[in-house]
Amino acid sequence: MSVAAAIFITAGLFFFLVGVIGVLRLPDFYTRLHAAGKCDSLAAELVIVGVALYVLQDFNLGNTLVGMKILLIAVFVFIASPTATHALTKAALVAGVEPWKKGEKKS
Repeated sequence: MSVAAAIFITAGLFFFLVGVIGVLRLPDFYTRLHAAGKCDSLAAELVIVGVALYVLQDFNLGNTLVGMKILLIAVFVFIASPTATHALTKAALVAGVEPWKKGEKKS
């Protein structure tokens, strides 16, 4: 179980790293938000599931309840992260933030 937890956590950290690189390298707000939203959602889910697996190694009532709470946090992140990303994108569109076009210089 601890090997599976380590694999999930390591994969989550990898996707966090990819998201950070995307935020630093991409040209405008929308593409940066896309990289951050996609990688952040997947990375957070992987890390949370890895932590839940680590907690569930010892089967007793306390650890089972903690593991279930951690999985409920994963469900919340699964719903809230894409919703927040969508709200930020909508607010940027309403505020008049222009998307990057091919051939323009990075800002």
